Amino acid sequence: MRKLGIVVGLGLVAIVAGAALIMSMMGRAEVEAKTPFLIPAGSSLTTVARDLETAGHISSADGFLIYARVFGSSDPIQAGEFELEPGMSQGDILAMFQSGDVIRRFITIPEGMPSVLVWERLMAEELLTGEADVPLEGSVLPDTYSYERGQSRQSLINQMQEAMDLYLAKAWAERSDRAVVSTMREAVILASIVEKETGTPEERGTVAGLYSNRLRTGMMLQADPTIIYPITKGKPLGRRIRQSEIAAVNGYNTYTKLGLPDGPITNPGRESIAAVLNPEDHDYLFMVADGTGGHEFNETLEGHNEAVGRWFQLRRERGEMD
Repeated sequence: MRKLGIVVGLGLVAIVAGAALIMSMMGRAEVEAKTPFLIPAGSSLTTVARDLETAGHISSADGFLIYARVFGSSDPIQAGEFELEPGMSQGDILAMFQSGDVIRRFITIPEGMPSVLVWERLMAEELLTGEADVPLEGSVLPDTYSYERGQSRQSLINQMQEAMDLYLAKAWAERSDRAVVSTMREAVILASIVEKETGTPEERGTVAGLYSNRLRTGMMLQADPTIIYPITKGKPLGRRIRQSEIAAVNGYNTYTKLGLPDGPITNPGRESIAAVLNPEDHDYLFMVADGTGGHEFNETLEGHNEAVGRWFQLRRERGEMD
């Protein structure tokens, strides 16, 4: 019995020693601070282990590979940018790479941003890659979008355009019988005007109803942003509109063109599209700024002219007019 005990004891010692040897061969994680780590598409686990060792995040690439073979799952590692954190074990790192829990970055396209400025914003994002054409005006749905380091700019534009297509189809299916537009494209065109002409969010439905009334009765829309768009492609004009620009004849200027412009003048948001497809029911045909950021609405030209007089008087008191 004593000999058997000695043998068992020696066996346990050998097992413990062997386990300790294996664990020492596997190395350890040495992440000292929050650090982004990029796995390019097509990378092998061996390449990733070497990169981790070179960056000082693990003590041994070979040890990491042994750990992966012994304890890791059969799931492949995913490409993308990951965030390593202090205290992570090799198992934590491997599990994160296999789960695809990548760092997500975000870019916001606000309502009413014209396509040329959308393009400029994407081109300024240094973590995006590749060239891209300026998207068609009105094709991008304003929203906040996530992206990964190394993603192509064009793929992000495609995502924004797909979002617009999906939302527009849904909103079109829910349109009311008060909508004056006959196609989804017309809805985007009119919504782009409403987006640029709305002073405060609560006015959106009222403005949509006003322009719908003008279209229904055959009046010119006379929307100032349609004068500016052919000049700047939607960027701020930076000065007052000239009389010659008001009188210009082109496919966009609704002071000289009856009906809708030839195309959208910006990328309208969900609320403006919904407002155009479900316009407020009223008889307003005129509006003018009221000095508070909003507008005064009127049904008659007489009432409108009085409102314009009040607006001009307020501007003179502010020193904005002679």
